[in-house]
Formats: sequence, structure tokens, C-alpha cells
Amino acid sequence: MNKAESKYFNTALRMDEALISLLRVKDLEYITVKEICEKAGVNRSTFYLHYETIGDLLSETIETVNRRFLSCFSEETRGIAERLDQSSLSDLNLIKQDYLHPYLRFVSENKDLYRAAFRNPREMQAQTRYQYIKKYIVEPILKRFGIPETYWRYYTVYYIEGITAIVKEWLETDCRDPVEMIASMIEKCVHSSRSAPEGIHREPSAAPADPPPSETMA
Repeated sequence: MNKAESKYFNTALRMDEALISLLRVKDLEYITVKEICEKAGVNRSTFYLHYETIGDLLSETIETVNRRFLSCFSEETRGIAERLDQSSLSDLNLIKQDYLHPYLRFVSENKDLYRAAFRNPREMQAQTRYQYIKKYIVEPILKRFGIPETYWRYYTVYYIEGITAIVKEWLETDCRDPVEMIASMIEKCVHSSRSAPEGIHREPSAAPADPPPSETMA
């Protein structure tokens, strides 16, 4: 990266961070270019050199965040969605340290980002990510474990929203408790409740899982 490219990248990064900071406390529709520029320490002409609208900045911010999120994981743990059909049932247990520790460290290092996402879920594309995880990760795993389709929606809500609620509560403490403690608690919560509803056969070796880091920020 040459000097000009580096300067362009750093300016864009400051505007990404300014937008995230503002989304913590305001709805997107009430955020102005002036506010973003003031927080980022740039002028309006610089903003319009990079973007046409705040929506363009938001799209770039989300894309940048997703790249950073994926970079936290090893090659082995990325791209699980593409390997579901070939993976053994034991490998489909995604509620384990290999996934939880990088995920929770990212949350801890990007608290403002997650607070902004929880405050502005529509703008941060939370529902789009939820539907992707549901359709391409959770439901195929449930199918592999022989869970009847009637139960899929409830399993999905339990795993995704249950772990999301723990993360929200952790953020309320400013992520004071260590990553290892939160990861261990999530594992215990999930694996202590792995019994299937009455009349449903399940493999005992693993459990359906929370969103893995294959495609999106959790």
C-alpha cells in the first residue's frame, strides 16, 4: 500500500468508526454528514470524495467489519457452511472454544460496534444475517441430526437468540468478565440442555449450534 492509498484507507476507517460511534446513540435516519465529519475529523468534501450517501458509508462499514471478523478465525474454522454435507456429526458441534473464543474476543474488542448493531439491527442488516444463518447453517445441521422440521424454528430461536442474549448482558458489564468464562458458560448452557423433546431421536455426539464464523459477524 503506497502513501496515498494508506491515507485514503485511514480516512475511510475514521469515517467507519465515526458512524459506528453515532449509531450507538442515534438512529441512522437522524445522523448527518456533518456529525460524521466532525467525529472523523474530516471535511464534507472529503466525505463526498469517498461516498455519495451515508448509506454508502454504512455498506462499506458493514463489509469492513465482516472482513475483520472473519480474519479472527483460523482457516479450519472458516467456511463451515460450505462443508456441512461432508462434515461428520461430531464436527457439527460449533459451540466449542475453537469458535467461541475468537467470536467473544472480537465482541470484547469491538464493543461499540455490537452496541450499535443491537440498537440499529435493521440498518446493520441483522435480519439478513439471521436468515442466512438460519437457512444455510442451522437448518442443514438440524436436518443432519434428524430433527423434524416442525421443531427447526424453535431450535433456531433457542440457539441464536439465547447466545445473543448472553452477549448483550456481557456488554452491559462492558465485557468485564473474561472471554474464557463467558465461553464456558455458553457451552454449559447449550450442552446441559441437549436432550431432545419427547419422542425425538437425536445423535448423542454433538448438538446443533449457534452461528459459526463462516460468513458474517455474529
